[in-house]
Amino acid sequence: MIKKLITLLILLVGLTVSAETLKAGIAKIDALPNTFYGSWRVLAKVDKQTGSINFRPQTVDIWNLSRVGDVINLNNPFTGASASVKLDYVEGNIIRFTKTGEYDRNKKLTDTVDLKLNGNTFTGINYITLETFSTYDNSLIKKDTAIYILRGEKISGTSITGK
Repeated sequence: MIKKLITLLILLVGLTVSAETLKAGIAKIDALPNTFYGSWRVLAKVDKQTGSINFRPQTVDIWNLSRVGDVINLNNPFTGASASVKLDYVEGNIIRFTKTGEYDRNKKLTDTVDLKLNGNTFTGINYITLETFSTYDNSLIKKDTAIYILRGEKISGTSITGK
């Protein structure tokens, strides 16, 4: 009887925690300003890098940020890249999101972006990690990192003024 009661309590606590996590995730997405979505011209300049890879010193990209239900998507028509974005933090116009994807056959690329929206522009930092794994046993062989300073300018989508 006591075992059943303890098991029931553990299940109820687990379900409550899961429900709260889901609510928190949806609340974060709902807290995003509408100006976050749309097309952005993004200039990125490397600030620091480590490892054996030479990251490009400067890039200019287009980010198309959209939302379908509770999923945020980032598409880049220049590179053809497309990824779902994990929203880590939203506080007013301060946003942090992460996207992770496969890069080549044995590499994983993770971008963590901190940005501050300011009307139709943003400034921010992109922390990039490129991990290379063994094709033999999938162990980590090397890790290269870069930090980019970002500047973005809205080229289409809802503006801060609602026009």
